[in-house]
Amino acid sequence: MNKATLEKVFEYASMPVHGTLSRKLRKGVKVQINEDRLYAEAVLFLGDEFLRISESLESEAINTYYSWDKIVSVRTISRQDG
Repeated sequence: MNKATLEKVFEYASMPVHGTLSRKLRKGVKVQINEDRLYAEAVLFLGDEFLRISESLESEAINTYYSWDKIVSVRTISRQDG
């Protein structure tokens, strides 16, 4: 999967954070990268060289970085209406 396709997937799953280049996951949407851990209520930064996922857990800020060329799959999970 190429970077442009991955960016489109992340853009679909998120919305811009006003005044920044970051994107917040849409309400009710979770993202899973390479069938690893599940991210919910995270902020994404789609950099040229990497993807950064920022989370706030308890009193800690956690940043996870992925190299675009190491992302093999992305899964989006959301509630199905109807």
